[in-house]
Amino acid sequence: MPMKINLKIISFLSIIIICIWLGCYWYNSDKREYPDINKSEALFDFFIYEGKDTFYEENPLSSDDSFYTPILPGWYSDPSICANENGDYFLVTSTFSYYPGVPIFHSRDLVNWKQIGHVLNRPSQLVGLEGQELSGGIFAPAIQYNPLNKTYYLITTNIGCGNFFVKTKDPFAGEWSDPIMLPSIQGIDPSFFFDDDGKAYIVNNDDAPDNKPEYGGHRTIRIQEFDVNSDQTIGPRKVIVDKGVSPKDKPIWIEGPHLYKINGEYILIAAEGGTGGWHSEVVFKSKSPFGEFVPWKKNPILTQRTLNPDRSYPIACAGHADIIQANEGDWWAVFLACRPINNRFENLGRETFLMPVKWSEDGFPYITQGDEVIAMINNREGVKRMENVTFGNFKIREEFNDSLLDVQWMTLRGPANDLYSLKKQPGFLTLNCADKSSKERCVPAYIGRRMQHHEFEVVTRMYFNPDDMEGKAGILLLKDETHQYFMSVGKMHADKVISLKRIEKNEDKVLALEKLPADAERFDLKVVSKGLFYDFYYSLDKGKTWKMLCNNVDASFLSTAKAGGFTGSTIGLYATRK
Repeated sequence: MPMKINLKIISFLSIIIICIWLGCYWYNSDKREYPDINKSEALFDFFIYEGKDTFYEENPLSSDDSFYTPILPGWYSDPSICANENGDYFLVTSTFSYYPGVPIFHSRDLVNWKQIGHVLNRPSQLVGLEGQELSGGIFAPAIQYNPLNKTYYLITTNIGCGNFFVKTKDPFAGEWSDPIMLPSIQGIDPSFFFDDDGKAYIVNNDDAPDNKPEYGGHRTIRIQEFDVNSDQTIGPRKVIVDKGVSPKDKPIWIEGPHLYKINGEYILIAAEGGTGGWHSEVVFKSKSPFGEFVPWKKNPILTQRTLNPDRSYPIACAGHADIIQANEGDWWAVFLACRPINNRFENLGRETFLMPVKWSEDGFPYITQGDEVIAMINNREGVKRMENVTFGNFKIREEFNDSLLDVQWMTLRGPANDLYSLKKQPGFLTLNCADKSSKERCVPAYIGRRMQHHEFEVVTRMYFNPDDMEGKAGILLLKDETHQYFMSVGKMHADKVISLKRIEKNEDKVLALEKLPADAERFDLKVVSKGLFYDFYYSLDKGKTWKMLCNNVDASFLSTAKAGGFTGSTIGLYATRK
């Protein structure tokens, strides 16, 4: 009898404990589902980005050593690459007026890359971005390693204040120096060259001789010696290329130069033809860093400008290359190119491609010749592709559980630390509805990432209770200051509404608007890109059922063809009172 009583007591106590545990779980779960929503604040629980490009689905990789290119899909323009003596490769790209500046990637095999941070990750390194348009800011960074002093150099142009460089002994630490200005280097696109005799040089795009261009796009490549001890340029500046490969043909925009010493000769490569469909890469050779630089008779060494634009999955605007010899002795090139949709437009911007370099009998490097097509599938023998790669279709889920934003995220022109928080309510990204707009050349409350696929899906969960007609928050698709789509929750008079707005230069246009339940505070928002069009959805039941807000929205509005500029489109989370 006593044993039975004890068992009943134990069972009763167990039930109580389970009930208490379940009660605590449900309580905490409710707290998670409905966090404290403060005035003029939007909270985001997660953000999911999933690429769904048809090409990758229809063309799976056939072997472990194969890879897709672009290796960095989406807006990763103006790539530059270097290597150290330990087998490490580092790659950087442009960021223009986004913050932080210049993403840096690391690899041990040229195929598997991982972003390790940003080179320009402090406001002191990015002076004057506020007030600049999105296509201003940081142009064409070039990274180089000097084995003689074991120092890495990153040189670039800030359109707002001139040419400068930063340096570090350890790229993994993320502590690059403050900018060291180069007042004698005018123009854009500077690049270091460290010779084996200890001397150093800077080459860059510059004005026509005597600043008297003979036609639009008439530019030069100039060189000047650089003293690594004083961190200053020395000696005269000299024009080593005037106009381009064939001056009689009036070539335009010779730019993005890189200088190498290979087999005792100096090899100069540069982009030519502008950033559109006539873009290309050309090569010259000399016995001295100061010339005479003789162009290769079979230039260009990279272009797609003569190919049928109606071909399947076209790659266009190829150029702005940098080459490197791998540890195994083979040569490779990184370069930018675009992937237009149906030969109409592209939203992803200029992307980073990787292809092998070949050599001519007379000692010139080249990537393509004639009508050779840039293949989207390549292989590097002996390299095994890892599970998590930067290319192809992939899915990223951001839970906002860390104290710092992941490296994929960017803001505009500055850190925006006063406009968002990951600590105010742990597990959520808190955005303030700022009195700033994404149309202004300022730092708005926008946290975005690159669009990296033509076809993709983005989903987020937002908690928001607008208290007046000014505050609104949601998902922003951004090309530049005057080409945006904003799906947001806000108020219209006494009603809570969800809307889709096309943000233009002059008058914005509301494409869709629906009334929401007055007590709704949790909203799942979804954007589906089908390449040519975007579809916008929302859900009030945690994604169990989705309601179409607006479909077949013109994606070309966010393209370079419509907007111009040098960036690709980004997508992210945005809150404003304007």
